[in-house]
Amino acid sequence: MLKQALQSLRRAPQVGIAVAREPIEALIELEARLMERQEHHRPACLYEPQRGWERRLHELLGAPWPCPVVSEFWALWPEVRARLDAKGLSIGRATFGCYNDGDPGLLRAVWCLARHLQPANVVETGVARGFTSRFILEALERNGAGRLWSIDRPPPTKPELHGQVGAAVLDCLHQRWSYIKGSSVKRLPGLLSRLRQIDLFIHDSRHTERNVRFELDRAWAVLRPGGALVVDDIDLNWGFRSFTHMHPRHEFLICYAEPLQHDPSRFGGTGLFGIIRK
Repeated sequence: MLKQALQSLRRAPQVGIAVAREPIEALIELEARLMERQEHHRPACLYEPQRGWERRLHELLGAPWPCPVVSEFWALWPEVRARLDAKGLSIGRATFGCYNDGDPGLLRAVWCLARHLQPANVVETGVARGFTSRFILEALERNGAGRLWSIDRPPPTKPELHGQVGAAVLDCLHQRWSYIKGSSVKRLPGLLSRLRQIDLFIHDSRHTERNVRFELDRAWAVLRPGGALVVDDIDLNWGFRSFTHMHPRHEFLICYAEPLQHDPSRFGGTGLFGIIRK
């Protein structure tokens, strides 16, 4: 594996610069890319999305249905989009390098979880322009309590994107927000150790089985009973499948997210995300 990593460095001089600046993070990145290549040869992990997943989510939470707070989400949604438009930033798939902004279905689920669970400690991995971060922070503000910790390492070879990180988040919400720059491999264990207990965790960083399991296994260990984990793009790897098999007593949901832009290559234009409650 080290030999392959060195070959990658020779082929990509910009990665060599990143190694000099952040050697540990760069080596973590190189190893992760090699794992992506290995996992790419595995068969696809297929799921059947659950019809009526929003209603089932509220039943799982013991929250009323129809949801009394979902109207807040739809009122906020155009405001968030308008903020990005005002900055001249297009939204949707592959608009932050090769990464996507949060889909409405995922954001709506996170909104309802944050409003109904009334979490004190929320942790997410993956920020990009901060769509998910914004909705979590707005929910916490309406709750009148809670804090969000977000871990993300912007693409090291695309410095032009670094100024866009968290662009959707209003300055007035920063009092509830701690942004931690770095990979989850390096930053997540220490953060969870300091917090000791969390109420809600959202994975939206590197979508490999190895990374998903790394994050979920550690988040689950400090997740309070009644708390929830959310995993985006579960169809891209086997991480969520293997995790739920390890915890068969805990109910989980397979949910579909309405896309910001049509992508016919995946589920008729929709991606999938998963939710498991402890």
